[in-house]
Amino acid sequence: MVNLAYPWIFILLPLPWLLRYLLPPRQTVQVAVRVPFGDRILAASTGRIAARKLKRRWGPTVAPSLVWLLIVTALARPHWLEPPVTHEQPTRDLLLLVDISGSMRQEDFTNSAGVKVDRLHAVKEVLGDFLSRRKGDRVGLVVFGDAPFLQAPFSTDLDLSRKLLDETEIGMAGPRTAFGDAIGLGVTLFDNSEAPARTIIALTDGNDTTSQVPPVEAARVAKERGIRIHAVAIGDPVTVGEERLDEAVLRLVAKTGGGSYFFAGDRRQLAGIYEQLDRIETNQVKVVSYRPRRDLYYWPLIAALMLSLATKAQVILRGFRCPAPAQMPGTVRVDPLSGRLEVRK
Repeated sequence: MVNLAYPWIFILLPLPWLLRYLLPPRQTVQVAVRVPFGDRILAASTGRIAARKLKRRWGPTVAPSLVWLLIVTALARPHWLEPPVTHEQPTRDLLLLVDISGSMRQEDFTNSAGVKVDRLHAVKEVLGDFLSRRKGDRVGLVVFGDAPFLQAPFSTDLDLSRKLLDETEIGMAGPRTAFGDAIGLGVTLFDNSEAPARTIIALTDGNDTTSQVPPVEAARVAKERGIRIHAVAIGDPVTVGEERLDEAVLRLVAKTGGGSYFFAGDRRQLAGIYEQLDRIETNQVKVVSYRPRRDLYYWPLIAALMLSLATKAQVILRGFRCPAPAQMPGTVRVDPLSGRLEVRK
């Protein structure tokens, strides 16, 4: 599609004709004119010279007019607009905290086929479906046991995040649970984030047993930095001992972090939680669109130059074809005082 950057420039089109009409022509006075028919002029000067009205010739003005039109067209800056190119920019950074401590070995969950599996396998299956619906988000993954570890940095490549989640194994980060330190690591990962929405979804089946930073304190820091925390608890709430599920702390973490608390006793409830989180944390995509532009102004400039050169070449060639003038038999001079013609042979 051809477009003009400055279409108003065409108001300059009548400028040469206006200048010719408004400004007076230049007056030139010739003292003497040498002509080959001086005798005839002298003879005719004694009688009345019939004046003939010259016809206006438009031919010589066509080429200059076209040159001026092409120049004005080039000044209007024509360009060709390419089809629009769109680029999607994520509006949310989403960090998943996944517990891979020893308690995740409990086989009290079932997979989609109804087969008994451990808790981590059920989490991988549900989280994989959740990730497939997060198109437009940047997703990161942190796993934690005795200490937290960054498994996948923030990326829009959700297939990579899902693959790195599938490669995690129970106990690879230690047997205990450092839930507070995992939140603390997640907060530091958002330091370079420029997304308007930043969210942590933390999943655990136990209580914090080894963190240096209490989970509630880490959630308070996250809240101050504009990070929302949702807490998801899985497992058996009546378990006692070191592997018991501390629902009170998880509820307080979610409340302090400005998020929600969820409990899943089986795979169906866990899937429902992530469907609910998918509705709460809507994934919005900011689409940036622009249209590439190719300038075309040099084409009318080239055409104007070629037309001007052709006109000049035509004048030069016409001069070569004209015969040489005959020897002038006389000279006619205009007397500046009397205005009479004087012929000198």
